Amino acid sequence: MFKKRTSIAQVEESDNLAPKFDENGLIVVTTLDNQTKEILMVGYMNEESLTKSIETKEAHYYSRSRKTIWHKGAKSGYVQKIKEILIDDDQDSLCMMVDIGENGASCHVGYKSCFYREIDLEDTKNKPGLRFKTTKKVFDPNIVYGDEPNPTKL
Repeated sequence: MFKKRTSIAQVEESDNLAPKFDENGLIVVTTLDNQTKEILMVGYMNEESLTKSIETKEAHYYSRSRKTIWHKGAKSGYVQKIKEILIDDDQDSLCMMVDIGENGASCHVGYKSCFYREIDLEDTKNKPGLRFKTTKKVFDPNIVYGDEPNPTKL
């Protein structure tokens, strides 16, 4: 499906899809809500998950913590339906526009977006803290995921 990278002109100026996966075989993808343009999450894809995403038009990512491909929303029901995939100039990062429905979610913690906190830029003299941008969860992760291990690693 993907072309071999042969020249800068081919990568930057042609219609060849020649993504540059990193030394671990991954490419970063920033995922946004197609309607609101809100950033939902940042994740990674390998060649297989990018291929599956293109073929099914539903987001598949590679989990670095679980070391496996996962179909986003398969467990929670909040499947990300792909509307558009953009690739940057040197083809080493993706931006994906998805539809998660009016009341959908993309965060395993239960929030609509994984970006539910911001760094407090007002208190820069002390060690910066975090401020919640939202406290409203779309779902309860304990109910949805049960005893599955949390993908967040310390």
